[in-house]
Amino acid sequence: MGWLGLDDTDSLNGGCTTEVLFQLLKDLPEFVSYSNPRLVRLWPFAQRRTRGNAAVAVELTTENEKELLKHLDDWWIQHLIALKGEIGTSNHSDRTQYPADPGMVWVSEAMNDEVFYKSAVSSEIQLSELPSVTRHWGGNGRIGATAAILWPATHFTYEAIAWREDDSEGPRQLDEEALTLVEDLEDTFLCRNPKLGTSLLAPRGNSPVLFGIRAWSKDVAQQALSILENGKDTEPSKGSLVFQTNQATGDHLGKPIEAVVRSKSILKKGHVVLETSEGQWMAFRQSHTVALLSQWLIEGDIILGNGLRDENNVLHLELLQVKQSMSEQKRPRCKVCNKSMKSMGKNQGLRCKKCNQTSSRGWIEVERVAPFVGWVQPPPSSRRHLSKPLEER
Repeated sequence: MGWLGLDDTDSLNGGCTTEVLFQLLKDLPEFVSYSNPRLVRLWPFAQRRTRGNAAVAVELTTENEKELLKHLDDWWIQHLIALKGEIGTSNHSDRTQYPADPGMVWVSEAMNDEVFYKSAVSSEIQLSELPSVTRHWGGNGRIGATAAILWPATHFTYEAIAWREDDSEGPRQLDEEALTLVEDLEDTFLCRNPKLGTSLLAPRGNSPVLFGIRAWSKDVAQQALSILENGKDTEPSKGSLVFQTNQATGDHLGKPIEAVVRSKSILKKGHVVLETSEGQWMAFRQSHTVALLSQWLIEGDIILGNGLRDENNVLHLELLQVKQSMSEQKRPRCKVCNKSMKSMGKNQGLRCKKCNQTSSRGWIEVERVAPFVGWVQPPPSSRRHLSKPLEER
């Protein structure tokens, strides 16, 4: 019994590492059985990542490890070496695209490493940092493959994934009635964008994945998979698997960071840059309530935030809360007509332009009330795969 890990087999031109694992499992010899397929999301800012940031692993059981390794050698040569060097371009990303560099790892006994895993979901890992394993193939993909094997699975969810038949083209066809039934299951989550009313189950772009259903329990993931695959208007799939995953676990985040706002810049598209006592923080427009709350902040506000730091040490906000807000100075209102009073000039007091009432008091302190109470996070369609929904925290 041992674990096989796999990563970095796709590019922006297509492909999916989960589908490669599915094919590998279909081709296993009769003397090998498998269990516990897992999908592990990693640090999304890794420089050499291809299209996604997910690696896969699976437990394999055999009485003949030598023959299994020979089979894996052959499968690597026949199916994975050719994927090396695949690259694609995107009109939606200015990130430098690196060629696919598949990697496969085998360990003869079950092993986990909490420290290595935490590093893999929150920072860049180099090939030189990988621990010793029984056998490995390929290059950069070995990093993700190793992390998927070493994941201790302390916290986990499930995702049921089905793949399109090889000749399928055009928009994915999913049965609407079955979609509704899946969304109504108690333990499924992130099935639909509540704001737009659109499904989040089918991926966009060039991918062999037909749909992916996230669930808190394996039984419900399997039930949802059966419902949607068997929907009368769902297009045929070539197969499916239920993966144990680290999605929606919040494993990538440490403790919230408390900081004082030093300054704020609102960029052209609505993104917000906060200079804080704990470095630069960034809220993207797509984060919605996080960006709106960031736009409301002023110098001196005390905030709590959490997220991942990118390669430039900028914190990309995934959670934000106002701990203490600064008051602001405003002109008092006229006691007669309740209109804001205006200055008559330096050291000359205030006058109401409507009724000419005067006042010597130039400014008053007004408490600022944040537009949102407690923690806020991006909407489902804009969250990271690892982000844990607030209602589950």
